[in-house]
Amino acid sequence: MRHSKPLTVVLKLGTSSIVDENTHEPLLSILTLVVETAVQLRKDGHRVMIVSSGAIGVGLRRMDVQKRPKGPLSKLQVALAAIGQCRLMSLWDDLFGHLRQPIAQILLTRNDIQDRTRYINAQNTIHELMDLGVIPIVNENDTLAVAEIKFGDNDTLSAITAAMIHADYLFLMTDVDCLYDKNPRSNPDAKAIEVVDDISALQADVSSAGSSLGTGGMSTKIVAARLATSAGVTTVITKSSTPGNIIQIVRYCQSLKTPPSSRAASTVGDCADSDEALSRSVSSLHMSDVGSNPPLHTRFLPSLHPIRDRHFWLLHGLAPHGTIYIDEGAYRALVDKAGLLPVGVVDVEGSFRHYEAVKLAVVDKRNTPNKEGKMWDGNPVEVGRCLVNYAAPEVARIKGHRSADIKQLLGYADSEHVAHRNHVCFLTEHSHEAAPRLSRPPSPGNKDHESAEVSAR
Repeated sequence: MRHSKPLTVVLKLGTSSIVDENTHEPLLSILTLVVETAVQLRKDGHRVMIVSSGAIGVGLRRMDVQKRPKGPLSKLQVALAAIGQCRLMSLWDDLFGHLRQPIAQILLTRNDIQDRTRYINAQNTIHELMDLGVIPIVNENDTLAVAEIKFGDNDTLSAITAAMIHADYLFLMTDVDCLYDKNPRSNPDAKAIEVVDDISALQADVSSAGSSLGTGGMSTKIVAARLATSAGVTTVITKSSTPGNIIQIVRYCQSLKTPPSSRAASTVGDCADSDEALSRSVSSLHMSDVGSNPPLHTRFLPSLHPIRDRHFWLLHGLAPHGTIYIDEGAYRALVDKAGLLPVGVVDVEGSFRHYEAVKLAVVDKRNTPNKEGKMWDGNPVEVGRCLVNYAAPEVARIKGHRSADIKQLLGYADSEHVAHRNHVCFLTEHSHEAAPRLSRPPSPGNKDHESAEVSAR
């Protein structure tokens, strides 16, 4: 069923959905259905990307190794990833080739995401491939990855790439239909969680740790859902053994977004085409019509205020190298689009260099040091990330001072700001009302208010 606006759909498959956990044989029945689903989505006019694990699992079978090597970066594991990756892509190419669907391989590490130019190049390449009608198949480059540049799991990789290309849907394929409030295997009264609009309030069973071949579990899927929904991507957990459900779920979700009057009007003009497309989909994937009861799944609703492009890259593409603690006055000034001046900095933690990413945390500022020698109390509230204009030792020397004093303190002044406002991004949609609640609100008589006035200028 074609929609007026083509959708971008990302399908993520873990190793347990691609190879058998014990024999390491490819699960051809599942993979064939995934291929049919992806091609049907393409025929319906949508853009499709697949994030595929499985290289190490396929490598185990190729080399007759019984178990996945211990240690995420063992030499044998890296070698198996290199061996398995080419055979995995050959498998995908053979299956898609039967339906004359071209595919492309993209291998990424965190280094490719952290570098802004390479991030944009990856984004442009994926868009160009999908514009050509190609289905990109993305995986982490396990052969070259080391601990510092690994995503850790393909759930996170799928969320970041889905956000990168502004996807409409991210499907996290797993061995269960959806999330439950309890483990359904041991609790017959477990209830399915079908819609999640606030991940922070989610109470679900995450006891599933993934297969012996995989690196993720249900907890990593919730983390991925948090990342993707913050970028405006509807995220769905559904069963990998029934990938045909994806088309039903997409149609059901889109029907919820279409007013009844619009659906009735479009039916008059598009009835023949829609019926033909739906009939074709039903016959090929053996699915029932989409009604009020779609296939069981868990759907995470996207943020109403999505964080995208450069801001998403600042928050989730870069690894923070430290923390800058600021007072509440500086935070309010940042909310008002001012830059971060040294007068608003209370403390520094970590070892970071010029133009590296750091966390921003708001604290209660003190006028005198406490017992630990700190100029702040309470629990820090992390509010965002920024790229700094000065290294950690430099920020430590100029903190609490006015910008006019930077040259005297350092011998030079590259910028009046510790971080320019264009290089600051908040974790959530922010306003004065959304400022973190600390133990002591700012008042006109304390330094927080002074910092806010100075920073705003």
